[in-house]
Amino acid sequence: MSIGIIGGSGLDSFSDLSVREQRVVTTEWGEPSAPLCFGTLGNTEVVFLARHGVDHRLPPHRVNYRANIAALRAEGVKAIYAVNVVGGINGEMGPGDLVIPDQIIDYTFGRGHTYSDSPDQALQHIDFTFPYDDSLRDRLLQAAIACGAACETRIHAEAVYGATQGPRLETAAEITRMANDGCDIVGMTAMPEAALARELQIPYACLALVVNMAAGLSEERISFGQMDTVMANSMPLVRMVLTKALASPQH
Repeated sequence: MSIGIIGGSGLDSFSDLSVREQRVVTTEWGEPSAPLCFGTLGNTEVVFLARHGVDHRLPPHRVNYRANIAALRAEGVKAIYAVNVVGGINGEMGPGDLVIPDQIIDYTFGRGHTYSDSPDQALQHIDFTFPYDDSLRDRLLQAAIACGAACETRIHAEAVYGATQGPRLETAAEITRMANDGCDIVGMTAMPEAALARELQIPYACLALVVNMAAGLSEERISFGQMDTVMANSMPLVRMVLTKALASPQH
């Protein structure tokens, strides 16, 4: 049994992984975003998947989330850590911060969001009260606290992730609405990924990196160059956190 890591923007590959094999696979839902990368991280067997493709070509609404999760399950993955890049809505969650969300509000539409679409699949209702797995979240939190202390990175143990359609960023009015709804961070890929993992009974948790303040919350216009700089500076820490979380004895 192995652990799945789904890399988002800024993490299209995992340099710390001792790669054994890369394999193109297919599922009844089509091909996943990229070849699966099999290897080890420390003593843990890992299957890594680049959510947006190896060359970051897939926009959020075109990601084949169903194939991605189904492919990981077919390879015996027993848990999934997902990395997401997000904007901060809550003023306490700024660029460079790491967030381990505990809730989701889904604003996406038109995505293949359930396996119950297939005539060969029985209708399946899932309990999605708590969308993220608590034990995985705790491992991420403890790892993030340990790794982040050295560089004084702020760690947030709870947050509501607002999932939007993308690929455009949100308007200031949309962010105001999301803040009123209770969202703390905003991203484009948490859904339907988390729900599909729940349908297949795979424990799933998210490690989110804040790269900008969301629209209308800063006096400065959003700078994609600054976002890229935050990603480049913070992804080594993200990889450290994942490595430490996977080293947890529970795995």
